[in-house]
Amino acid sequence: MARGYLMSDRALEGLDERQLEAVTTLRGPVAVLAGAGTGKTRVITHRIAHGVDTGAYSPGRVMAVTFTAKAAGEMRGRLRGLGVEGVSARTFHAAALAQLNFFWPSLAGDTAPKIVDSKVRLLAHAADGIGIDPDTPTLRDVASGIEWRKVTMRSIDQYVAARPNGIGRLSAGRVADLQRAYEKLKDERRQIDFEDVLLACAGMLEAEPHVAKAVHEQYRHFTVDEFQDVSPLQHRLLELWLGERHDLCVVGDASQTIYSFAGADARFLLEFESRHVDTRVVRLETNYRSDAAILDVANALMRGRPGALHLRPSARAGARHPVPAVSEHRDDQAEARAVATAVAGQLAEGVDPRAIAVLYRAHAQSAEIVTALADRGIAASVLGGKRFFDLPEVRQAIMELRAATVAPIETGFVDTVRDILRTRGLTDDPPQAGGALRDAWEARAAVLRLAEEAPEGTTLRLFTDDLMARAKAQDDPALRTVTLATLHAAKGLEWDHVHLIGFAEGLLPISYATTFEQVDEERRLAYVGITRAGRTLAVSWARGPRDRSASRFLREIGSGTLGAAGGSAPSDARRHYAGAPRSPADGAGGGMPRR
Repeated sequence: MARGYLMSDRALEGLDERQLEAVTTLRGPVAVLAGAGTGKTRVITHRIAHGVDTGAYSPGRVMAVTFTAKAAGEMRGRLRGLGVEGVSARTFHAAALAQLNFFWPSLAGDTAPKIVDSKVRLLAHAADGIGIDPDTPTLRDVASGIEWRKVTMRSIDQYVAARPNGIGRLSAGRVADLQRAYEKLKDERRQIDFEDVLLACAGMLEAEPHVAKAVHEQYRHFTVDEFQDVSPLQHRLLELWLGERHDLCVVGDASQTIYSFAGADARFLLEFESRHVDTRVVRLETNYRSDAAILDVANALMRGRPGALHLRPSARAGARHPVPAVSEHRDDQAEARAVATAVAGQLAEGVDPRAIAVLYRAHAQSAEIVTALADRGIAASVLGGKRFFDLPEVRQAIMELRAATVAPIETGFVDTVRDILRTRGLTDDPPQAGGALRDAWEARAAVLRLAEEAPEGTTLRLFTDDLMARAKAQDDPALRTVTLATLHAAKGLEWDHVHLIGFAEGLLPISYATTFEQVDEERRLAYVGITRAGRTLAVSWARGPRDRSASRFLREIGSGTLGAAGGSAPSDARRHYAGAPRSPADGAGGGMPRR
């Protein structure tokens, strides 16, 4: 018992008042409204650890659900650090697939169907079968439509009613024909797609009472991270997992709902208290990531939005940094060169390149930035590119390091790693130019850095075991490079210094965001980008060949919280945002009123 109290105290260490309230509220329903940078993962893991340490939870009966394998892996790692093993921390799909694979043989007398490896490829075959030949982009959009239809729990006819305009050159009717052909071909091949995993698991729990009973016996306590991103299908599956019980803790932030286009529905978070009797609501609004000036910008942008939290800096935030600045540029090339110059200045001041990010709305915007940084000899990694452990240089290094474990090692472990990497091109100094050679050098340097940072007593065998485990868990190390990322890819990450580019109409909000809801989602994307920054934030935009104007979001934020680069506002920036009042029509464009 003494050990339990000791570990329980450990789980409660270092928490602020609101975090402590969330962690010690062990029985649901609980809604933790966690703003950006407020320590939500810490709260989730410490709450589970406190529940286990006090005997309120049995680890094997806890399910913690999140949205990415990486986030689930991080959750498991943090729980291990708190002395907790055996908790099921998984994505919705991984949890559902495990249940399908377990119960399917007893229900159907056979193994579960295989997962479709490519919707687009299967759609191409289905299209051949009905005599149409759509191009690959059209097939990709049809695949996205199938995913949206399933996670929003619509039939094909309901999908057509909701999206009557068709896709590309395909009419709505032909899209429906193609979707039906896809489903038929999939059934003939005895396959299921990613969304079918959730549908099949939900169907199994609804149709088989003994399966539902077994799941209810196995899992008693549920935690769902990023609850603002739950789709109707995921919410239905969660209800089936819960049954008649109410021991559920949800954690989320409505202001970070950026996947509505893929079926996410923040109403499940916003309406949680009204759906669940006696809900305990805890608001986490103390931000431990960002400077006060950055939080002022974020709060101004989201002021008055449904579910918006008011972020405030922590007492240990330290000295206030300069007010985030906005700069205007002639064209995208000039903007990219200016950002590269600013990044070069930060590096010259000794900033670690891993602490710098350039964020943008769309992948296409990265090309100019990549070129401008390369012209200055600055290495950059595009987030969402090839995964670290999938890089050929890394795979080759792991293979050769693994082979070296069978022979006696005459030098130190780290020296052995260094020697092997040198035979493959690792030098003391990186290549000056960007490009493939620099990328390969950075990858090998990252492997060496992992060896240098390994705990004392690590052997080559243990090191390669760890590399293989990290590869399986998609736990990629940060390369010693500047990060380039879309706003979607940046979600959940943070950097000390962020350059947010393309803050112009047509880019942010993006041109095809025409409805109130679509523009609202673009605003949340901007908010996500702003709240990634810890110490400094620089915002920029360019007129371009079509004479773009500054983003309406700059007008909403106002010049009280955003300064101008160089100390004086560019004339066009004054005209578009400086000090403009926030009127009821500002948020949606086109004269649409605010909610």
